[in-house]
Amino acid sequence: MTTSSPITIVVPSNDLMVELLGPRDERLRQIEAAFEVEILVRGNEITVAGGAAEAARVAKLFEELVLVLESGNRIDEEGVDRSIAMLRAEQSPSEVLNTEVVRGRKTVRPKTAGQKRYVDAVRGHTITFAVGPAGTGKSYLAVALAVQALQAKSVNRIILTRPAVEAGERLGFLPGDMMAKVDPYLRPLYDALFDMLEPENVQRLIERGTIEVAPLAYMRGRTLNDSFIILDEAQNTTAEQMKMFLTRLGLGSKAIVTGDVTQIDLPDGRGRSGLLAVRDVLDSIEGLCFVDLSGADVVRHRIVQDIVDAYAKAEAARPMSRQGTGRPRPKGRR
Repeated sequence: MTTSSPITIVVPSNDLMVELLGPRDERLRQIEAAFEVEILVRGNEITVAGGAAEAARVAKLFEELVLVLESGNRIDEEGVDRSIAMLRAEQSPSEVLNTEVVRGRKTVRPKTAGQKRYVDAVRGHTITFAVGPAGTGKSYLAVALAVQALQAKSVNRIILTRPAVEAGERLGFLPGDMMAKVDPYLRPLYDALFDMLEPENVQRLIERGTIEVAPLAYMRGRTLNDSFIILDEAQNTTAEQMKMFLTRLGLGSKAIVTGDVTQIDLPDGRGRSGLLAVRDVLDSIEGLCFVDLSGADVVRHRIVQDIVDAYAKAEAARPMSRQGTGRPRPKGRR
């Protein structure tokens, strides 16, 4: 290890320094534990000493975190962990964390490089497929991007849909009409809307038809113009349903298809998941993009990432004959 001369970073203000170090210097201790360096704080200066490469990386990390704080973001323990991971992957934390998706009741931003890649893909393509495990923000960011498009008047309405497939539970006993029965399936999409818009505004937009939430079966026969359409839980579509949905797209519209191919709940006899089959058929079409998210993009409780990784390892260890209707996944363009 080559030892370098200490590197000094000047933090622009005392307030920024307090936020950067965290309560009782917790963020400082967290960064020291992640790198083989010594960090000294004096006034508004941070000095990093250690191996040349590690010291330079930590200095860069502090500079990036200052940029994040200057943009009005907050930094917590998990945010620092993600920033360290991004820096080690030669990515810019400030570029990722300062990207604004939508501003409403709360400002929504990507939290990982994979999520930023997803946001950029949606903005640059007509149809985007986001495939990844639970907790990677697939549905939440999709709703945020739809709300942003509606606020910018680039679309006239938002349509949220998902297949009404039960995840190991029978819901036929629930009272009410079809919409009442499928409401539990659509609840995560409502939750995301209420997170970004005032509840009374959501209700008013739904009553006007500006926001429509419906089961996938209701899409058949329609042409959806000037709309932002989200198909959630697409791993539970059949190939026929996927084709039906994708051919609803009209002029001035954009679509996001989200799903987790490790959580397919299709009943026996329904055939292969439409999400598994679609990449083989459509991968070469211009204006369409596949984004693969991974355990590194999980933004729920940190234990969720460990759970996702553990299941992925267990699935990879199973004999191919027992791995369901899928096959080794071809590489997408993203």
